[in-house]
Amino acid sequence: MEWLDKYTFPVEGKFQDKTYAQQIASFFLDQLIKNGTTSALVLTTIYPQSVDAIFEAAELRNMRIIAGKMLMDRNAPDYLLDTPETSYEDSKNLIKKWHGKGRLLYAITPRFAITSTPEQLHLAGVLKQEFPDVYVHTHLSEQKSETEKVAQLFPNSKDYLDVYEKFGLVSNKSIFAHGIYLSNSEFNRLSQAGSTIAFCPTSNLFLGSGLFQLHTAKSQQTPVKVGLGTDVGGGTSFSIFQTMNDAYKISQLQGQNLSSLKAFYLATLGGAKSLFLEQKIGNFDVGKEADLVVLDTRVTPLLKLRNYRNNSDSLTDIIDELFTLIILGDERVVKATYVAGNLVYEPNIMSV
Repeated sequence: MEWLDKYTFPVEGKFQDKTYAQQIASFFLDQLIKNGTTSALVLTTIYPQSVDAIFEAAELRNMRIIAGKMLMDRNAPDYLLDTPETSYEDSKNLIKKWHGKGRLLYAITPRFAITSTPEQLHLAGVLKQEFPDVYVHTHLSEQKSETEKVAQLFPNSKDYLDVYEKFGLVSNKSIFAHGIYLSNSEFNRLSQAGSTIAFCPTSNLFLGSGLFQLHTAKSQQTPVKVGLGTDVGGGTSFSIFQTMNDAYKISQLQGQNLSSLKAFYLATLGGAKSLFLEQKIGNFDVGKEADLVVLDTRVTPLLKLRNYRNNSDSLTDIIDELFTLIILGDERVVKATYVAGNLVYEPNIMSV
């Protein structure tokens, strides 16, 4: 909450200005493309014009972006508060305007339980009933103090996830950011619902939030869809390579190993599955949308030195070379980015 009050909330207030929102939306999407990210679930602000800005910018680039107006009616500065009624009406209008337009998709987005009253969460659930095809995007169990506050605000709920369950917000198109302090019961219920956890390792380390239990989420007992998130509001890099790097370290700190194949799966087809888009993106199957990234495994002097012998097609050598990208890679590894089959970025050729 200190991070939100001191840094995040004041910046979000600037998005009331549509021109500012457009400038940041354009910059943000160009940074994604530069870093090789072609599809993303994005948190906006309470202002409908900020939602318009990200969707307009994504439409220009033909990117597959999922976003929605943030819902917040308590425990935030006055300039960032809406009401249950206005959040419902604004969201409904935005869903009708943007969901399914081209490659754009909408997410009902209560920030997290602390900043929404039961009345607002109820109307968010009503929206989900009225538009069952849209997503739900919110936060879940990121900080210990957060989970304690949620327990105080919702004393009749058995745990954090139960708050969302009571309002009909947990389904097979619900995506919950972080999920660090989940009980076995919560993992099991997320698994049964087919929901997703967005694992944001750079943010978790930077803010000292804790260590996400990826091994529990991907266990045979409680398999939960997991996607990698940069969470650049609290994270430290747009690069999915840096994100995989920190995900590897978080696993190591728990005595677990995140192999390079598993990491790249989370960044590609696993990520597509976490967004329920595996029929459209995530690999090279015929008929899928051609969102592609070309990588250079020798682009920096250090990578060139490390990978100078890697001309083999053996699986062992490929795994080893992928691991060097996780540990040593950043945006410089991206040689080209294609969106829907069109070249949209090449370093030193296209300005982003």
